[in-house]
Amino acid sequence: MGEIKVSVEGFIATIMVSRPEKLNAFDIDMLKALAAACDDVEANGAVRVAILTGEGKAFSAGGDVKAWSDMAANEFGHAWVRFGHRVFDRLATLRMPVIAALNGHALGGGLELAAAADIRIAESQIRIGLPETSLGMVPGWSGTQRLTKRFGAQIVRRMVLGGEMFSAEEARGYGLVDAVVETGTVLAAAREYAARIAARGPAALEIAKLMIASANGEDNGSAVEALGSILVAKTGDLKEGVAAFAGKRTAEFKGEW
Repeated sequence: MGEIKVSVEGFIATIMVSRPEKLNAFDIDMLKALAAACDDVEANGAVRVAILTGEGKAFSAGGDVKAWSDMAANEFGHAWVRFGHRVFDRLATLRMPVIAALNGHALGGGLELAAAADIRIAESQIRIGLPETSLGMVPGWSGTQRLTKRFGAQIVRRMVLGGEMFSAEEARGYGLVDAVVETGTVLAAAREYAARIAARGPAALEIAKLMIASANGEDNGSAVEALGSILVAKTGDLKEGVAAFAGKRTAEFKGEW
């Protein structure tokens, strides 16, 4: 049985995919556990940055073939693909910056998982790719969507259509990862970068992350509504509106920002 382990030290949360005997491949229970972990980290007001990593020699081999290969088409599309998509979107939209510490290979859904992070640091021995078409399927957890928006269509074409896999250094050259470090050092490097992020204003980090996502065409609607809601929540008008509702009277708005 695999699980998602969460630990918090100071301002930094670490989310570890822990199914090393299966190269941290996901099944339905793992997806549910990741969603719950995201909720826990989001709710912890002390956390300013999160690190995402894998246990053992792999970051993640993606989806466990045994978990979905016997599903009927409708179940596969909804219970597996759409659910996994929602979970990875949940990770991508955490209020705090997320650093993916790639301790091992990130393939298929594993790369889609890494792409949901804001920063990716990779150990030099890893390889990344999207091999789904070799199984007669397509990337389903935003491999053709988020990856294209973040890294560009051509590099995604090469991985999806041509089956190309890239070394850590090649991936860095293409912008798929942001830094490459020696084997065995990625968690230390991620913690160092996380401390750098955590030293900055947490409100500014959250709002800047939303603004960047909006500019990049990622979930524009929710980003705009979140920014607007944060702004309105700080106004005197909202306080007056709530007080008037509670007092069963007509609100007297003053346009106070």
